[in-house]
Parts: sequence; structure tokens; C-alpha cells
Amino acid sequence: MPADLAVVGLGPLGLPLARAAVAAGIATVGHDEQARVRELALGRPPRGSEAALSASELRRMLAGGFRASADPAELGRVRTAVICAPTNPAADRSPDLSGVVTAARTLAARLRPHTTVILESPVHPGATEDLLRPILEQGSGLRAGRDFHLAYSPARLDPGNRAYPYHATPKVIGGLTPACTESAAAFYGRLTDKVVRARGPREAETVHLLETSYRHVNIALVNEMAVLCHDLGVDLWDVIRCAETKPYGFQAFRPGPGVGGHGLPPDPEHLPHPHRTPGHPLRLVGLAREVNQRMPAYVIQRAATLLNEHGKSVRGARVLLLGITYKPDVADQEGSPAEEIATRLTGMGATISYHDPHVPHWRVLGHPVPRADTLYEATAAADLTLLLQHHRTYDLQGLAVKAQLLLDTRGATPAGVAYRL
Repeated sequence: MPADLAVVGLGPLGLPLARAAVAAGIATVGHDEQARVRELALGRPPRGSEAALSASELRRMLAGGFRASADPAELGRVRTAVICAPTNPAADRSPDLSGVVTAARTLAARLRPHTTVILESPVHPGATEDLLRPILEQGSGLRAGRDFHLAYSPARLDPGNRAYPYHATPKVIGGLTPACTESAAAFYGRLTDKVVRARGPREAETVHLLETSYRHVNIALVNEMAVLCHDLGVDLWDVIRCAETKPYGFQAFRPGPGVGGHGLPPDPEHLPHPHRTPGHPLRLVGLAREVNQRMPAYVIQRAATLLNEHGKSVRGARVLLLGITYKPDVADQEGSPAEEIATRLTGMGATISYHDPHVPHWRVLGHPVPRADTLYEATAAADLTLLLQHHRTYDLQGLAVKAQLLLDTRGATPAGVAYRL
């Protein structure tokens, strides 16, 4: 049976979309490289996508008719194509749009009139019109807005959030023309309860920039508050508990050892902006990035001080890292600060081990990190236990009793039973 939808890019963005489409009864084909397609056909979510799709959910998708294919010809048989290629930062921190370019060129060669093309990959404002549109038009000979519809819709995914599944999260859409917007809205209207129309693709792209920057800036604020409160001898976690009772003008964010996940704002240095813009664009976002990137080093500083206060040195210390994913109760390690913390501790001469119920194997700097099989015994044997992520399976009261020293970077332990960030 020919597919009605093609999802180009079967990673943390594309797989949830494909799952929602299959659940809505839409015949869906996913396009990606052969190795990833082979894993999906065997019922195994690709590495890095476990948080977005479990093996059981993938099996239900396959039973519901979902097909994964590396054959570009499949893209020429659908009415809607959604590009979900990853755009992770490159070495110079600029967004790597090569995946979007590759996907667009592959799609352009098979693009048919009246197809609706939607970009969901995180991109800077203007990318849909300035990057994607020319590739599609030159490769197909068709004109966007006249021969095919073109739109942007920012991905809004929160892995593990049961309160807001795909259908309960409003979808923002900005089309090249009003007709493009309505065509994309008609598609997403089959998947979500609410569709929000932006004035155009640039506005929709900037929605993503604002949402991710909002999270980043507010986490940076409480991270700085964590450092200040520690220096002042103030219980930050009690401050947050009290502040969040205010019914207006305040939303509680909590500090941590760093910021991970797929929803990070682009580096302001690489945002396109007119020369007439006064000053540096999004200076606050750039400052927030600096603050959040300093948190792993601050955690190491706190750990070293704690060990010294108890007559121990980081060199030769046995350190157990609890929770190495970026988010509680998911397997996704994208951007998790655990790797940097492990790297720094190893460089200082500490012996590292870890425990995470969602990560059976972990490598840092190309070397495997020993996994604690017996959690309580490992906690008791470690000179220092660092809680980096609070998975619900952790009995923190019991672990605090067993641990020689426990530094809680998530404020999850009861007051007085552990050292908290």
C-alpha cells in the first residue's frame, strides 16, 4: 500500500512523529540510511532514539503498517513529506545543517506537484526560505507556494512526559503562503488536538528559538542562584519551594550539573542578523550558555572540596556517578553533563564507575566505564557518590544512608541527609 506520509530522518524527532501518524491511521514510510532502516526493521530503536521510542512502541508501529526504507523512490509517492534531520552543533558551535541539505536534495529529486513539504529540524530563522526552498525548487523544477506547499513547524517533544503526549501538545505552523499554512494545518490536525498558525515560516522558526532560549536562560538563572546560595549558606531548594507558591509572575526552574537534551538554542554567534542590529544579538542567551557550560566544572569543584573536608583527595578517590542521562527516567544521553564530569574526574586521577537503570553500557573518551551491578554495595564502597540524574527507581533515603559522601546535584534528597548543590 503506498504511503501517505514520508518522515525523512528517523531519529529523536522523526520517530515520535511517525508513531503519532501511524496511531492516527496514516500510512507512513520513514526514510533514512540503510543501517538505521535495518535496525528499525528488526524492531530495535536506533541508538540515541530510545527516549523517543521504546522497542515495544516500535513493534506496535510496525504491526500498524509503518515501513522504514532507504529507497529514495518512496519519497515520490506521498502527499506529505516532513524533514526531521538532526542539526546538532558542529565543532565550531555553528548548527550543522548538512543533514537538512542532504534530506532536501534527496526529496527534491522525487518531489511531485501538490506535495506538502514541512521542515521540523531545529534551524535558525530564515532557513526554510533561504536554505530549504532553493534546494527543493532547483532539484524539482517546481515552485514553492505555487506547485507544492512549504512550511515550518518546530518540534515540541518532551521525552517521558506523560502529561503532554504528542496529540495533547499544540503544533505551531508557518507556511510560505496562506495555502501552505492551511495544507500543513490539515495534516497536523489529524495528529494533534490544537494547531496554531504563525504568520510565516520565519515566525514559526523563531518560536523554537524563543522556547529553547527561555528554558536555557531560566536554568542559567537558577544555576547562578545555586552557586550564590551555597556561598551564602542559604538552602536554595527551600527558596525555590517557597517561591513557586507565588501564583503569578514566576515559574520554577531547578539547577543541575549542566543542561542537556535536544532542545538547546543555537549559539547566538551563529544566528544570522542584519548589520544594523545594535550590539550583539541575544546577549542574554549567550551569557546563559556560558553559565550553564560552567556547571560541570562547578560540580567538580564542589566534589573536590567535599572530599578534602573529609580528609580525602580527588586523586585515587572512588567516585560513583548515579544517573548519566540528560533527563530522568529516559535513556537519552544527548548533551548530558555526565560525560564531561567523568572526563574531568578521570583527568584528576579519580576512579570512576556509574549506575543508570536505563544505560547498560557507557564509554567515556573511548574507554568503557565500569557499571555498578549492586547499587547499594557500590554506593557504600565509593568515597563519593554523585547524583547527576534523579531516576524514580532510586531510593535516595536508603542510598544516603549507605553512602560515605553523597553530593546531590538535583536537590532530590530530603534536607539534611546529603550534600546538595
